[in-house]
Amino acid sequence: MAEPHDGSASPETLEDRPVSTANLEERLSALEAALTQANQRAARAEARGAVENVFSTYMYLHNAFRDEEIIDLWVKPGTPGIHAQYSNLGVYTTWESVTEYHRGRPAPAGKLLLHYTTTPVIEVAQDGQTAKGVWIMNGLESGLTDPEVAGNVPDFFFEPHEVMGKKVWAHWVWCAYGLDFLKQDGDWKIWHFRCFEIARATHSRNWIDFASLDAASFDNDLMYFGEDGRPKFMPKPDAPASSLAERYSPTRAQELNPRPPVPYRTFAETFEY
Repeated sequence: MAEPHDGSASPETLEDRPVSTANLEERLSALEAALTQANQRAARAEARGAVENVFSTYMYLHNAFRDEEIIDLWVKPGTPGIHAQYSNLGVYTTWESVTEYHRGRPAPAGKLLLHYTTTPVIEVAQDGQTAKGVWIMNGLESGLTDPEVAGNVPDFFFEPHEVMGKKVWAHWVWCAYGLDFLKQDGDWKIWHFRCFEIARATHSRNWIDFASLDAASFDNDLMYFGEDGRPKFMPKPDAPASSLAERYSPTRAQELNPRPPVPYRTFAETFEY
């Protein structure tokens, strides 16, 4: 049976006990460390969204044939280590040659480009200075080509029927991208760029049938079809490709390429795309 309350003071609780200066400093230090860690995690999460916006903006501009606006998404001229590999032709290693890819692209009537990216895996370095990401792209590329121009292109690149007296090229295309980003003057910029074409097919063929036609022998250095459907080829690269994107083949097994990034502290500890 509980004893009646006699009005005397309640026993001292843990919260009522005096906190020593040493204990208080220890608790404050722990709170400061937790706050610092939370701020770092928040900054990296914000950076992840910013990096994804950069590449998504790249694709929106590319689809609208406004490639010259993409140039501003790249690191500034003179940045050490800049490079891009758009195909198996080779690597561009200067700001001028990298951005040449985005200059002078026409937007002919009837041309449609729709590349959309999915499945991002993005890692921001613990030091907050660089980031890495991979994406998968699914899309289509299409336009009309004058018959006299089409004579210089393998016939299997086109559909069997003409439209408005012109040959029709209408392709499905699948790619993967690997990019490294660098933070410059407070903004995230593209530093390294790699495109891996996975498969391609005309609308009237499947990708297995198309792969059997050895299309890569023609379009390894093809950049786009321009005015009147004229093929425009890639500029001369600065260096040979150190690794190749293996387009789908019915005689080759699928590989993991590019490999997704993993958490890292600083760029010196990771690989380049």
